[in-house]
Amino acid sequence: MSVLKITAEAWEILKIKLSRKYNHLTTGDLAYTPGEEDALVARLAKRLRRDKEYIAFTLAKELSNLESNRL
Repeated sequence: MSVLKITAEAWEILKIKLSRKYNHLTTGDLAYTPGEEDALVARLAKRLRRDKEYIAFTLAKELSNLESNRL
């Protein structure tokens, strides 16, 4: 399903951004292994009560500009 490709280095930055915006996410919610993007999107969608497309869009948007402080 997902066309996202998240590197371990990019995930470290993205994880911080997500935990700032959604401060109720746990370490388990933000657990990620490279290559398991679909599982990550599904877990975040369930936890944030959003659809998978929204989560994938949000992650892709942030991956395009990791230097930005905004989410």
